[in-house]
Amino acid sequence: MDFLLTAKRDRKAAARFLRKAIDQNGTPNKITIDKSAANNAAIEDYNAEHDSSIEIRQIKYLNNIVEQDHRAIKRKSRPALGFKSFRSAAITLSGVEVMHMIRKGQLKGGGDLTPAEQFYSLPA
Repeated sequence: MDFLLTAKRDRKAAARFLRKAIDQNGTPNKITIDKSAANNAAIEDYNAEHDSSIEIRQIKYLNNIVEQDHRAIKRKSRPALGFKSFRSAAITLSGVEVMHMIRKGQLKGGGDLTPAEQFYSLPA
């Protein structure tokens, strides 16, 4: 699972996220998404362009599991009452997301390091 912050939630943004996720993790057999037409269109476009058959699942209870993962980020960003610029939102949310991934043990090569040691070992 990855994240991509974009100013718009459209087909182009969904396709960019899909390519990024597939480049980093490989082509999945199934993808669980919400009812967003942009996500659906991006996956269908990818299937047509790459002659693949990624199954699209739009099942509410499965997507709720995915959405629960965003709660930590929402909890951190809500007190800010919004961001003054898209750039500041991107920088802040990237840091929050990295720490969330470290805590969940998703950072490769973390070994026996504490979450703080893992964070400080990242390249600047």
